[in-house]
Amino acid sequence: MKLYRFLSGPDDSAFCHKVSLALSKGWELHGSPTYAYDAAMGTMRCGQAVVKTVAGKDYDPAMKLGEQ
Repeated sequence: MKLYRFLSGPDDSAFCHKVSLALSKGWELHGSPTYAYDAAMGTMRCGQAVVKTVAGKDYDPAMKLGEQ
């Protein structure tokens, strides 16, 4: 089964750590990162899609993707 997650957050070191943690758990970058201005918050926000192939499991909408 192939899983997909979209990580997002403010443009700060915490976002980089979030992506680094996902990579350390076997997730792989998927596509280019995104970067946009959040006018409501007055800050820049980042986003990055990640994917992971997990063998021997079936997809269930109740699963917590970050724990895979």
